[in-house]
Amino acid sequence: MFKLAPSILAADFARLGEQIRMVEEAGADELHIDVMDGIFVPSISFGMPVIRSIRGESGLFFDVHLMITEPVRYLEEFVKAGADGITVHAEACEDLKKTVEKIRELGVRAGVSIKPETPVSALQEVESLIERVLVMTVNPGFGGQKLIPACVEKVRELKLHREKTLGGYDIQVDGGIGLANVKAVAEAGAEVFVAGTAVFRGDILQNVKAFKEEVGLAD
Repeated sequence: MFKLAPSILAADFARLGEQIRMVEEAGADELHIDVMDGIFVPSISFGMPVIRSIRGESGLFFDVHLMITEPVRYLEEFVKAGADGITVHAEACEDLKKTVEKIRELGVRAGVSIKPETPVSALQEVESLIERVLVMTVNPGFGGQKLIPACVEKVRELKLHREKTLGGYDIQVDGGIGLANVKAVAEAGAEVFVAGTAVFRGDILQNVKAFKEEVGLAD
């Protein structure tokens, strides 16, 4: 089943609550929340206070993507703030398995993300423990980038790998996803699509509708 997860990194923060309600009304499936620390990635975004403040604005699944060094330090705080699922980076964890196990202990969905240059084999230790793999289709840290074409092949590779190992996770993509490429990425094997600029720039309701129709997400 395909899902659309608008990324609030591209939202107008002066109208954040309003725009979150708009994407929910338009039929988005999840809300993607990028947390960046300025260390693992060059940018800084927001943290627990913002998530806590918007939790009451939406009933959507809060898909929290931690682009931070050693996220295990803050997992409990993010769950308390309202995260329904937490995705950490394979490259950011000294002990990835321990981190994933901690997410599971906290009772939320566990996911692992890999950067464009990170091989699928980096997931081997935890692939039986996770419910989502996020393939970054740009180098993480900034919104509005163009999708790296080679990452579409990585999605295809991951899908084939999942079929061989009978993995129980879904495949998510994040970075440069829009109407021009979402169908190709879906055909490669992606099932959950993070879109920021493509959703929040312009008419949000129409953008979500067009996005869902393009990839067959519409009811």
